[in-house]
Amino acid sequence: MIELASLLMLASGAAHAVVNAVVKSGGDKMSSRALVDGSSALLIVPLAFVVPFPTAALPWLLGSFAVHLVYMVCLIKAFEQADMSAVYPVMRGSAPVIAAAAAVLWLRDPITMPVALGTLLVSLGTLAVAWWNPPSKRALAWALATGVTIALYTVIDAKGARAAPSAISYIVWLFLLLGFGIGGLFAVWRGPRFLAEARSQWKPGLIAGALSLVTYGLALWAYRLGDVPRLAALRETSILFGVAIAWLFLKERVGKARLLGAGLITAGAAVLLALG
Repeated sequence: MIELASLLMLASGAAHAVVNAVVKSGGDKMSSRALVDGSSALLIVPLAFVVPFPTAALPWLLGSFAVHLVYMVCLIKAFEQADMSAVYPVMRGSAPVIAAAAAVLWLRDPITMPVALGTLLVSLGTLAVAWWNPPSKRALAWALATGVTIALYTVIDAKGARAAPSAISYIVWLFLLLGFGIGGLFAVWRGPRFLAEARSQWKPGLIAGALSLVTYGLALWAYRLGDVPRLAALRETSILFGVAIAWLFLKERVGKARLLGAGLITAGAAVLLALG
């Protein structure tokens, strides 16, 4: 079960980087986010008729909705003000340590020295990636706020996925709530700009929406099988994919500090996989 959870989280990290690259590359970030989340909800609607509603997990669903709303606003603000390769590592790198502490204190998940070491290496690596050509103070503040919300929804959704009758039940209803709720709110907020974005970017948005289902669906499934501290840190291997995408496709510069950070992330992931 531990090995399966680790593989699920690594796959989740790779897909997550692609989804965020689509949001970053969009002309209007809020419209791009609405397009991605709305696409996810539309794709998963058929499953709502075959999986039970997770009544026992309803408080966690509502809590996750509230935190995700704040998260998406912070994410959009960070992407509007700095390169993906600068703010993405900060937001993802600050999350594992906060999530691990919350999981140990709140969920009573166990944590070993190798897991603590691996988590620390991953976090230090992700922050090192952003050290070269750091973002502005305003962008940094939004990125750190995003990291806090990531940690919060990680712990909330781990609890919700465990309270639900099955992982798929929680996944389906969470994506419906986020897609039609937050995605719909953003679409109405942007109005004509969303319609223009949808006309020109519906294909990337649809692909990213499908990948969004994959990335967080795999993460929630993994949280039912393993402990949050280890798995939350493993998911931040998305930084490796994110930096590669930013360099190859978004044509952003990648310096020595970001390469050093990638090495630390790799080392941390190796510790988590081999000793965690």
